[in-house]
Amino acid sequence: MDTVRVAVVGAGVMGLSTALCISKLVPRCSVTVISDKFTPDTMSDVAAGILIPHAYPDTPAHKQKQWFRETFDHLFAVANSAEAGEAGVHLVSGWQIFQSIPSEEAPFWADVVLGFRKMTEAELKKFPQHMFGQAFTTLKCEGVTYLPWLEKRLKESGVLILTRRIEDLWELHPSFDVVVNCSGLGSRELVGDLKISPVRGQLLKVQAPWVKHFIRDGSGLTYIYPGASNVILGGSRQQGDWNLSPDAEISKDIFSRCCALEPSLHGAWDVRETVGLRPFRAGVRLEKEFLAKDGRRLPVVHHYGHGSGGFSMHWGTSMEAARLLSECVQALGTPTCESKL
Repeated sequence: MDTVRVAVVGAGVMGLSTALCISKLVPRCSVTVISDKFTPDTMSDVAAGILIPHAYPDTPAHKQKQWFRETFDHLFAVANSAEAGEAGVHLVSGWQIFQSIPSEEAPFWADVVLGFRKMTEAELKKFPQHMFGQAFTTLKCEGVTYLPWLEKRLKESGVLILTRRIEDLWELHPSFDVVVNCSGLGSRELVGDLKISPVRGQLLKVQAPWVKHFIRDGSGLTYIYPGASNVILGGSRQQGDWNLSPDAEISKDIFSRCCALEPSLHGAWDVRETVGLRPFRAGVRLEKEFLAKDGRRLPVVHHYGHGSGGFSMHWGTSMEAARLLSECVQALGTPTCESKL
């Protein structure tokens, strides 16, 4: 087998990043991204896209840190390049604040972001309801800009893009030799994974160009993230809720909570509501599976279930998915070599 035909199912940030990593890391592969939805209609387009990890209870901390560091380093390089504006990646500084002192004064990712430190008493005066805080600089990745940039890079790398809804992974056999499943919430139906469920998130995009620092409540529920073209205000978490229509009461509550942290937001204008469904799972599913049916064999790499931490981990987990795919390719009898992006 000279060329291994790889199908990547899903075109959110995981699908596109995985396809790009495979095209760079695994030789002798022809890659096709297949999805019924592409940017700007994916859940990744809704995400706030700030690099502040959320913890996965079923994933070892050292593995989460590795994924975050690889993602941060990758996007930091993009932010320092001439591509930064087109990619929608930029540095942003700010504060994470707590109403009580957290059990851990520094999270596992503290030495990956830039300049992590405890907030001073003077800084905390801005937040009279909060008694502890952390200041640091991280990266923001604008999904509506970043996804088209990834698509452009894929096309330049010779990756094919195909709009099609996949109901069963066996549809892709024998046209493809290996399948990478990046279908997110779609994996409930596509592969019968009932461990993944939606966590509905509603947020507001407003014009408030004077807001330059991010502010995030330690619970992660209330946040203010300034971006290139707007400021994102959030948020909400509704387990098991599939409703994509904005709720006016939730929007009112979000705006009220954010104004309590940053009173100048009362002057914001052009308020737009948006809703996304986070693909929540206790641990990211990142593993190989060999499907068998009627004497046929289909190697599959699963890569999904990042919940609200997708942008924070996407490049690190995509590189790992590419490594798993490389192992599948070797199992098919095609020599590969490991390389770094």
